[in-house]
Amino acid sequence: MRLRWPRVRSLRARLLVFSCSLLPVVFFSAWFALQNAFLHSLETAEREQLKLQVYLLLGAAEFQDGRLSIPQALREPRFGQLESGLYGVIQSQSGALQWRSESSMLLPAGLLLALDDTPLAPGDVLFAHLPEHGLYLYQYPVVWEGGGREYHYLINVLETDAPLLTELRAYRNQLVGWLSLLFLLALLVQYVILRWSLKPLDGLARDIKRIESGEADSLGGSYPLEVQPVTANLNLLLDSERRQRERYRNTLGDLAHSLKTPLAVIRGSAEEELPLQEYRCVVDEQVQRMDQIVQYQLARAVKSQGRAISSGVDIGPVLQRITGALMKVYRDKGIEIEVVHPPGLRFAGDERDLMELLGNLLENACKYGRQQVRVMAQRDDADLRIDIEDDGPGVSPQRRDTILQRGARLDTSAPGQGIGLAVAVDILSSYDGELSIDSSVLGGARFRLLLPAMRP
Repeated sequence: MRLRWPRVRSLRARLLVFSCSLLPVVFFSAWFALQNAFLHSLETAEREQLKLQVYLLLGAAEFQDGRLSIPQALREPRFGQLESGLYGVIQSQSGALQWRSESSMLLPAGLLLALDDTPLAPGDVLFAHLPEHGLYLYQYPVVWEGGGREYHYLINVLETDAPLLTELRAYRNQLVGWLSLLFLLALLVQYVILRWSLKPLDGLARDIKRIESGEADSLGGSYPLEVQPVTANLNLLLDSERRQRERYRNTLGDLAHSLKTPLAVIRGSAEEELPLQEYRCVVDEQVQRMDQIVQYQLARAVKSQGRAISSGVDIGPVLQRITGALMKVYRDKGIEIEVVHPPGLRFAGDERDLMELLGNLLENACKYGRQQVRVMAQRDDADLRIDIEDDGPGVSPQRRDTILQRGARLDTSAPGQGIGLAVAVDILSSYDGELSIDSSVLGGARFRLLLPAMRP
């Protein structure tokens, strides 16, 4: 049968239920340990007391004519009082009774016969509790020399366990009272600690409510170290969403502004009453221009954010898909693409962004390269470094600065270069990445990308 815990949705209630379940076990273990420790100390004191009584009997004993005799008047008066709770019995090696105190006259005969059941060598002692008789027993064997012979005796001292058990019971009751009070106090302290410890979560909920109502833009409160990673990720997510909305607005504004010129050209051509064929050429040209503008702006608007939660992308399959497609497109050109990367290298972002980014740059390399393109990817500390090189004419230093300007429109450049690089720059900016252009050892351009890499 499987034990099922009740579903508790409150984190505070879960911790409190766990504390209420664990504290009784802790306090019961403490009660058991303290009680056993106290019992052990009582029994140690009882052992020492009975040992002292044995020594008193040995000090009063006299050996005459092969017999051991104990005087009637002893320093311990309880030996001479019937049922006093302290009893003394001396037996010979054969088990014969040599002496017994007056207090032991009412002890059961079976108990006296069983005293020598455990053989003891000289020097050994036995201390035992006899709960069925309500007594503690201390046995001490001695050897007495007389007349050239050795006489073995077993001295038995017994004492009732009633005072010890009474003291133990009183201690146990007192211990239960104190531990019960400490248990209630611990529950109260635990509840206060839970409320104080989870108070930052209540503050976090209030701050999120303020963001929802528009009173704040981010989580700016002071939170514990354990909560700071959550708040930092939430702030990143909020900033990502805010930049996404801003990019939509900017894209719509850019699209409207960019379409004004082609529309104005078409309208002006209509007012000039150009010949039909010439007018069609102007319209087709401007329609293509508007199609480029729309595609470019759409690409900027829909590209995902690099800070979105992602499990990472293995760059190996992505490079294989892109290079495989480009090899088919540029089959007639005879381009060769070399791909070098270590296994298991992953990009900390969205796969579509990586496809768009590498696709644009690799297509440019294949388009402007003569016969050779090389892609090298490796891990550089916490970054993913990708070098794309070709053996084409390269990029002049003057055009490098223009190309890398974020959002720059290079509509007058070669077909496919300006828009693709602009989209690549926007994707890189969303990941706080870097793009640098330099000369390649192959003779053309080298595009170096720095992107966030997944931790191994």
